[in-house]
Amino acid sequence: MSIRPVPEVDVAVVGSGPNGLAAAVTLARAGLSVQVLDAEDTVGGGARTLDLGLAPGIVHDICSAVHPLALASPFFAAFDVEARGVRAIAPVASYAQPLDDEPAAIAWRDAERTAAGLGTDGRAWRATLGTLSRHQDLVVALALGDKRSLPPALLDPAALAVAPLFGALIGAQGSPAWNLPFRTERARALLGGVAAHAIGPMPSLAMAATAGLLGTIAHGAGWPLPVGGSQSIIDALVADLRAHGGQIRTGHRVRTWRDVPPARAVLLDTPAPAAADILANRLPAPFERALRRFPHGDGAAKVDFVLSGPVPWRDPEVGEAGTQHLGGTRAQMAHAEAEVAAGRLPQRPTTLVSDPSVVDPGRIHDGLRPLWAYAHVPAGDTTDPTELVTAQIERFAPGFRDLIVAARGIPASEMDAHNPALVGGDISMGRVTMTGMIARPTARWDPYRLAGTGWYLCSSATPPGPGVHGMSGWHAARRVLEREFGITAMPDLSPTRSS
Repeated sequence: MSIRPVPEVDVAVVGSGPNGLAAAVTLARAGLSVQVLDAEDTVGGGARTLDLGLAPGIVHDICSAVHPLALASPFFAAFDVEARGVRAIAPVASYAQPLDDEPAAIAWRDAERTAAGLGTDGRAWRATLGTLSRHQDLVVALALGDKRSLPPALLDPAALAVAPLFGALIGAQGSPAWNLPFRTERARALLGGVAAHAIGPMPSLAMAATAGLLGTIAHGAGWPLPVGGSQSIIDALVADLRAHGGQIRTGHRVRTWRDVPPARAVLLDTPAPAAADILANRLPAPFERALRRFPHGDGAAKVDFVLSGPVPWRDPEVGEAGTQHLGGTRAQMAHAEAEVAAGRLPQRPTTLVSDPSVVDPGRIHDGLRPLWAYAHVPAGDTTDPTELVTAQIERFAPGFRDLIVAARGIPASEMDAHNPALVGGDISMGRVTMTGMIARPTARWDPYRLAGTGWYLCSSATPPGPGVHGMSGWHAARRVLEREFGITAMPDLSPTRSS
């Protein structure tokens, strides 16, 4: 059924996360009137930075803290956040994988240094991730496209070699042969830790694709942390939106289509089932059922710490990385992820940790610093994760407990309290599978358009999937411009253009 009220604005966008704002900025730049609605009192969704009241002067990144994709994605490259005053610093080591019985494996920005530290596996690392990192733009174009068209970057002759190499890495690491070509536990665990960002059974093609993309960027642009926190990226988007006439209404929860002002087009930065709820009985019944069936992914449970000093990693080099993957060996991580997938809480969950003061000492106040961490747990798990995460860090950093000044744990079941999109702790807005990354949330040719309603889905529930990259919003905005407004040319997003 078509919904065509007398428009109050050209476009309404529900949700002010990175994808919602990417869509809003793009549409406002095209000369349309845009209004963004958000249920929370602050803008930014999972990329907000807030004072949680744990210690004076200490602010915490609510969900996203480290941003491998924020500077690498084509949307943010076009928007050029750095030219807008956002300082994002990539540490000398992108990520680290501490182990119980041998030295930690470190993914340095320098691929050669990383390979040199992996002994007999150095050659294989150079041949795969080292080679891919020299063609980062092509890998990113492959991974962050809409899965419906050929990205222009792939017309580069180098793509003839890069695409097969990327595909071969995914095929090998996503199969039972995933221990090939790497022979040492350190190399296998190092790649396994970055694969685990996708939260799911290991091995799998989706986890392997995640490892290939993020591992490539680790040796290319690196994994930067924005100075002052993730909010700086959001603030740059908001400033540009407002400069082009866009409006933002916070504290406005959208439960049904009636809660949205009349608009010629509406974009939803929400999970797929939430879109079905908002448009209940106003979509073709088979399509509405398909949206509701799009499965939520497994959960993440968050812990925000305040520490009196740096984490005392057993291997000091681990502290030079912006992100630590705590899970031990590849087999140990695979076991923990299998437990999560089976609905059981692991005793040693895969845990991601980041201390932003590694590159941003301004986050330290009166000797105190924030520490960001989350653990993989079953969807909707009600366990306070504080002790589980503390024990996992203590495992690789003896004495960590003695540094804790304050901590706030958020069970997966409560993650949606500060962001309605994170249902049950699902930070990916849907289960991450290779099929699901293409047919996301359904197998329709246009995964963004919600049938014939003038409403669109622009969240991570659409291609290319999870991550702070803005690409889902950008892809959706392109379709809105063409289909709803007859605008075929995408607007210039550069900060030097005022319109």
